[in-house]
Amino acid sequence: MASAVKSSYFDVIVVGAGSAGAALAARLTEDPKRKVLLVEAGPDYANIDELPDEIRQGHGTGTDLAIDPDGIHNWGFTARATPLQPDMPVPRGKITGGTSAINGQVFLRPIPEDFAFWVSEGNDEWSYEKVLPFLSNLENDLDFSDQYHGNDGPIVVRRYRPDELVEDQAAFIEAVTAAGFSITEDHNHPASSGVGPLPLNNPDGIRWSTALGYLSGARDRPNLTISPDTHATRVLIADNQAVGIQVAVNGELVEVHGKEVVLCAGAIGSPHLLMLSGLGPRKQLEAAGIDVIADLPGVGQNLRDHPSVHVRWRAEEDFPMPDVETGPQKVALRYTARGSEFRNDMIAVMRWNSTNREFLMSAGVYLAKSSGELRLSSSDPFRQPELDYRLLDHPYDLSRMRDAVRMHIEFGRHTAYKGILKELIDPLPEDLESDSTLDNWLLRRAHTMHHISCTAKMGPDSDRMAVVDQYGRVREIDGLRVADISIMPDCPRANTNSAAILIGERIGDFMRS
Repeated sequence: MASAVKSSYFDVIVVGAGSAGAALAARLTEDPKRKVLLVEAGPDYANIDELPDEIRQGHGTGTDLAIDPDGIHNWGFTARATPLQPDMPVPRGKITGGTSAINGQVFLRPIPEDFAFWVSEGNDEWSYEKVLPFLSNLENDLDFSDQYHGNDGPIVVRRYRPDELVEDQAAFIEAVTAAGFSITEDHNHPASSGVGPLPLNNPDGIRWSTALGYLSGARDRPNLTISPDTHATRVLIADNQAVGIQVAVNGELVEVHGKEVVLCAGAIGSPHLLMLSGLGPRKQLEAAGIDVIADLPGVGQNLRDHPSVHVRWRAEEDFPMPDVETGPQKVALRYTARGSEFRNDMIAVMRWNSTNREFLMSAGVYLAKSSGELRLSSSDPFRQPELDYRLLDHPYDLSRMRDAVRMHIEFGRHTAYKGILKELIDPLPEDLESDSTLDNWLLRRAHTMHHISCTAKMGPDSDRMAVVDQYGRVREIDGLRVADISIMPDCPRANTNSAAILIGERIGDFMRS
């Protein structure tokens, strides 16, 4: 961090240059009079040519390095999925662009019913009608031009054509439609359901992160300062007013001051910073020796994600496995579980592992009832908080996943897979003997779809567990906001990257107004 930054005073300090933070900082600095500091714990690459291959390329040889838990671009978090498993890795991006710089590039939107739930929780500024213009403005959709899509935004979105599908994906569509599910050409249409090509922020194989989409056009603005390799350790608060942040740079603790602080550190980083700053559940703060500034019991609670399991098949010996350069997530089935009142509460995706010559049908609960918890483990800002997902903790999640696994097995037995799938590897026959044996298998196999969210949810004053109001303003503290997917009341029926960017855009609009 340059000495000039240490001595400067900013209108807004944004902590975290990820999906939400990069979008927020870019929008705020469209006003040349607003001086913004964007702090990022990881490295910054000034242009696409400087990006390491594993970050630039969305798929292919070596791209797994992007989520290497020991790599410089991943926070390396771990969490408990269920009581029957060892801790699992939770990759989160530590780089400008955040997790949008290391993720799978699926760019699904939340559906209108997701936003209707947010409104029902007391957040009327987040109705589908009010957020649709922002969803459209943030994208450049190469396939659709209608009232639901944008064609001039910073994030490029495309879908694979039918002739680009590999054989197993075409078989997946055939098996799924034979089971009675419809085909959809556009999963981001508000009324869509069924099987079809996934929207991807992956033009020409490039992972189009918010660093490329938003910061490329903003980084030369004189009123935007990007400070990489700068780890925020707490918010500075005086008389219940945020006055800046403390950061660690090259082993030195430095204070930076500003008029307003916005946490965009994600569903792990933002609640963690709140608690390190004395804002959170009183008992946890006192146990860690942190002075309580505001007792906010909702911080770290309501942890949500999408639980998933893989139904694994061995490939036929003579079947040519897809090339590793081919994107593994081209099509998906979004559907409503049998007897469910929640539309599109389930998802199914066909994947493969060329090294092991396996195909994986991923079953996911897209609107889970189970919720977990993020807890403060120490006052040390460099020690990660405890993460307990409690996946499939709710009986309804278990029953829906149980049905999904059985349905996926039937998909795999369809004649469309003749010559592709040889035999079922997992679950084993003994795992399928009864509901209880299958439930046990599910609790041993469940993992996350990496959409952790909702750990500092928004809501009205009447909701004691709400951490922020619908404008992102933290309870009891002036000049402090949270603007990332931690503020969502529930995890939407979609991958969360587009929702994170939307939140950055929407909170930015509130701030500019």
